[in-house]
Amino acid sequence: MLTVTEAARALGISLDTLRRWDRAGRIATVRDAANRRLVPAEEVERLRGGPGEQHLSARNRLRGVVRSVQVEGLLAQVEIEVREPGRVVAVITRESAEALGLAPGVEATAVVKATSAMVER
Repeated sequence: MLTVTEAARALGISLDTLRRWDRAGRIATVRDAANRRLVPAEEVERLRGGPGEQHLSARNRLRGVVRSVQVEGLLAQVEIEVREPGRVVAVITRESAEALGLAPGVEATAVVKATSAMVER
């Protein structure tokens, strides 16, 4: 069992979002003797898509291979050739590009949400 704070952190969502999901029935919770919400670890894994995977609230993921990383100042422009026909270019912080270990030839996923493109690996 996880506390709601631990579960929200594991899911990459806010505590308020987790509470809304609970009220809407999107996530199963139980109450302890003090009436605090607890989330079964299996429920977190179900929402994350299984063990070992990282997930965001964004649903649009385009898997591919990094073709170039251009770093200038604090930003890095990452070009990913997606496996489906197409190409995605994202501008992310230099720190993020370095933390993800992005370089030409590395597999990565373009995560698209609204008008922003993020990169996960």
